[in-house]
Amino acid sequence: MKRVFAIALGILTAIGGFVDIGDLITNALVGSRFGMSLAWVVVVGVLGICVFAEMCGRVAAVSGRATFDLIRERLGPRVGLTNLVASMLVTFLTLAAEIGGVALALELATSVNRFLWMPVAGAAVWVVLWRVKFAVLENAFGLAGLSLVAFAVAVWALGPDWGSLAHGALDPTVPANESHPVYLYYAIALFGAAMTPYEVFFFSSGGVEEKWSPKDLGTMRANVFIGFPLGGLLSLAIAACTTLVFLPRGITVDTLGQTGLPVVLALGKIGLAFLLLGFFAATFGAACETGLSVGYSIAQYLGWQWGKYVEPLRASRFHTVLLMSCIGGVALLLTTVDPVMLTEYSVVFSAVALPLTYFPILVVANDRTYMGEHANGRLANGLGVVYLVLVVLASVAAIPLMLVTKAGQ
Repeated sequence: MKRVFAIALGILTAIGGFVDIGDLITNALVGSRFGMSLAWVVVVGVLGICVFAEMCGRVAAVSGRATFDLIRERLGPRVGLTNLVASMLVTFLTLAAEIGGVALALELATSVNRFLWMPVAGAAVWVVLWRVKFAVLENAFGLAGLSLVAFAVAVWALGPDWGSLAHGALDPTVPANESHPVYLYYAIALFGAAMTPYEVFFFSSGGVEEKWSPKDLGTMRANVFIGFPLGGLLSLAIAACTTLVFLPRGITVDTLGQTGLPVVLALGKIGLAFLLLGFFAATFGAACETGLSVGYSIAQYLGWQWGKYVEPLRASRFHTVLLMSCIGGVALLLTTVDPVMLTEYSVVFSAVALPLTYFPILVVANDRTYMGEHANGRLANGLGVVYLVLVVLASVAAIPLMLVTKAGQ
């Protein structure tokens, strides 16, 4: 029963934790402009994150060591440093966006200006990272994030033409008022939102925190291959909501409040209550995950003591990185940068960094020195190589498309 509960709880946590500010904004914006014609990108992205999250989880369970620890040892300090710098720039940008998302959620709930909430949100994230146990942090915010299932309920309540929605998803076309470069730009943004690097860093380090061993591989795979796809369905529900409400009216979603408006229209005050809880839980939980990912990666590369399973005084440098990351994220937001625009840039730059993130993971997962009989098989390697080609193409195209389309305008 304990193992069954662990699987069930892990799946629920994966669903609730899959959707962060990048998924909320990007899926809502894409639905309002392109309908369901980019649903295929979400499917491709979810499969990709499943492939590499399973590799990272397996590496952590078999070796007892996390991603950056092994990357530095296996590929050397120079390659490891390149990987670290690229990934951490994106992860820090994502952390700032998530703290901004918490402030936006609190602004919606209280009508108090988001800039007043930003220092509060950053301080709260740091206190939670400093004092709250890992399992409590992961499960509490993951389960609370399930409130976003309100989007799926809202799709049903809006009474859509299901055939039309399915046709838009299964027979994708570029709308007449949109160009192909803009369509491709948002395809890459969705892909980056689904495969953000911090997810695999957090997942593998979390496995070490929870002392996974080879006997936990079944639990880990259930969490990955059930939880993440169901989280992906939640992303599609967000796009479907904005497709139904905004696309026919020619309105583009550009705020978090607009993202939730279809739920309020369909479900009223109850929907609003679930929505506000879900927004807060998803963004706060993702801020904690990205903050920890920054600390995990830097500490693992430099060989410091790290993790929430040890006393803060024994991992003082790790906790100092967490504190400085939260301060830096708030400082960036207080420059008056738009959190929504920061979110959009973070998911695109995430796509740029993907090859440097996932190639080393594939190398380590194939190394029998660490993995023994649990090294990648043909299926894992085949999917890994296919996705490496995709992430390289996305990485090469991301910046040119951003410049050509003026960030999707």
